[in-house]
Amino acid sequence: MTQPITLLDSNKHGDLKIGKVDFSHLADQHIVPVTLHEIGRAAIDYPVVFVKNSETGEFQSVAMLGLKLGQNLMVKDGQWQSLYLPHVVRDYPLGLVLNPDDKERVWIGIREASSAVGTEEGEALFNGTEETEYLAARKNALIEHFQQDQASRALVKVLAELDLFLPQTLTVEVKGEKRNINGIYLINEAKLNDLSDEQFSDLRKRGLLAPIFSHLTSLGQINRLARTEAQA
Repeated sequence: MTQPITLLDSNKHGDLKIGKVDFSHLADQHIVPVTLHEIGRAAIDYPVVFVKNSETGEFQSVAMLGLKLGQNLMVKDGQWQSLYLPHVVRDYPLGLVLNPDDKERVWIGIREASSAVGTEEGEALFNGTEETEYLAARKNALIEHFQQDQASRALVKVLAELDLFLPQTLTVEVKGEKRNINGIYLINEAKLNDLSDEQFSDLRKRGLLAPIFSHLTSLGQINRLARTEAQA
């Protein structure tokens, strides 16, 4: 999602509407971020794994959309092929603009270059200078997703502090060709089982057990991606 984002302004964008989204801009995106709050739903359609930011050392949960760089098996002819849309995909072409001086403060932005944005068809954003119900609902969803993302970052740090992330190379076979997937991390089940009763209880109280088990179960979706690629 490299399209520039502009602060949403009723004076500038008063006549804009959001229509049907073409997802071609994500055709080469092989992973997208997902929060811990949505792993249970995302796991129905995608493998959910963790990646590590080489600069900050922070871990993040992501949904795998393809089996190699530049491959998104969930987009075909601009249409999304799975039922569940990750929040970061669903929010497009709207988005949040962070205040660099105050990380808790955000503004709503719009990607004006999106083919979904126009003045003829779709849902209006403003009625004069007032927000429409459609925009109010979209803004509420954006803010909720931002809050979930912030909470997710804090919870992932808890998992990192317990040293539960295991670097893993996954091997898949597509049309007889074996392919290694590197740079991902999984929850280390052995270490999870070795946690003390107090540590395990703390994970339960923080609501982390459900996303952990959903993540582990979702790994079976890797074979689904392989079948999808083989049938393409």
